[in-house]
Amino acid sequence: MSTHDPNCIFCKIVAGQIPAKKAHEDEQVLVFHDINPWAPVHVLVIPKRHIATLADVGPGDEGLLGHMLGLAPRLMRDLGVTNGFRTLINTGKDGLQEVYHLHMHVIGGPRPWTKG
Repeated sequence: MSTHDPNCIFCKIVAGQIPAKKAHEDEQVLVFHDINPWAPVHVLVIPKRHIATLADVGPGDEGLLGHMLGLAPRLMRDLGVTNGFRTLINTGKDGLQEVYHLHMHVIGGPRPWTKG
């Protein structure tokens, strides 16, 4: 598995080649605001290492996945979401994945949302 795909838009964001409005960054992940938000708060949590889909994770990736999911409550609190939020990972063509770099949507804020 490659750690970087030079043609991947999210890998380019991680590398700083494409700007993004960052909400969090650490050694494993980058979190940034979605450019087409579904709700008042909509961030994407992506691993810095290129993994195409959730179906491509391996036995050594449990810590990364736990880290991604564990960040969601803190991110939402920090971004002012107090009444619940949604997490979503689209996987593959039939799962409606648009960018083939694993990413988790964390979506919150007052309803009604425009999508979802």
